[in-house]
Amino acid sequence: MTTANQIDDFYAIIPAGGIGSRLWPLSRADAPKFLHDLTGSGQSLLADTWDRLTPLAAPANIVVVTGDAHVKAVRRELPALADDNVFREPSPKDSTAAICLAAAVLIRRNPDAVIGSFAADHVIADERRFRAAVREAVAVAREGFIVTIGILPTSPATAFGYIEMGDHMTVAKAPRAHVVKRFVEKPDLAIATEYFEDDIHLWNAGMFISRADVLLDELRANRPDVADALAEIAEAWDTDARASVLRRVWPTLNKVAIDYSVAEPAAEHGRLAVVQGDFRWDDVGDFASLARLHNGGRPNVLATLGEHTRVLNQGASGVVVSQSSRLITVIGVKDIVIVDTPDALLVTTAAHAQRVKGIVETIRQTGDDDVL
Repeated sequence: MTTANQIDDFYAIIPAGGIGSRLWPLSRADAPKFLHDLTGSGQSLLADTWDRLTPLAAPANIVVVTGDAHVKAVRRELPALADDNVFREPSPKDSTAAICLAAAVLIRRNPDAVIGSFAADHVIADERRFRAAVREAVAVAREGFIVTIGILPTSPATAFGYIEMGDHMTVAKAPRAHVVKRFVEKPDLAIATEYFEDDIHLWNAGMFISRADVLLDELRANRPDVADALAEIAEAWDTDARASVLRRVWPTLNKVAIDYSVAEPAAEHGRLAVVQGDFRWDDVGDFASLARLHNGGRPNVLATLGEHTRVLNQGASGVVVSQSSRLITVIGVKDIVIVDTPDALLVTTAAHAQRVKGIVETIRQTGDDDVL
């Protein structure tokens, strides 16, 4: 049952997967990014996401899609999450499987379901504006469109994909809705600068809102192999046959991101819309973005994170994250990144923060999985 402010027939899907490899060694396979407090709120990013969504969707209408290894942690972080709304993935199969399986199950529970997918590990500052954008997106979704929420760029970022806005739409209660002309992959700096300076490109924040039937129809049109497999699993989901069907069908699923299976084709078919979000958003994708989050973009500031962090700073800037109580002294270095954990130490700079993912892959190849 929804309250006066919650949206009728609206279901929030929280994909909680991945390890956040660019945030290693803080984020690990058994303690991924969404289970950490990276904002200083006193709770995990996952719990922040839940709190952000409950004014929009009744707790009974929020589902979390996560791996077997994280089910206990998810339940601990979200005690109000219904047991039937924890969707266990036997293995990672990318965002199409996570989001569209949930949509396929939810439409069987409610044929009128409108679903919204929101990552478990993003940071949103102005929640009132966020919720206003979601309400506009739901209004557009009810008209038969798949809707994404784009973020007005605050810098010429090369770490994000972009959405090119087309014509303005005339939809009641959605004054900021535009048709999506196309998606653009992560650009180089020159192109990102052009996008930053124009008024038609938005960051792709990976949020999708749609009637469940529209989303699944688009998936079936583009990837019938994935759609058929997910439909078979969904048919058995709320029955005693779930485990056996999952064991048989899940390994056959192809990994594909929802941007490729649904969003980009929907833009080509004229079925994708965007609502511009006017709130601060960050995917905290690497330690450079974590530093910006905590120092407000101010130069010559050293941000420090960790419950028992002890840092002596003389003229340094950047970020120090510590899970130990040892004293860390930083002198005269700019944009430094130091991450100190009991079994691994990372030292780099903000400019090279994106390369941490490559280090994780190198560690995996060496067989030192105990630190991953």
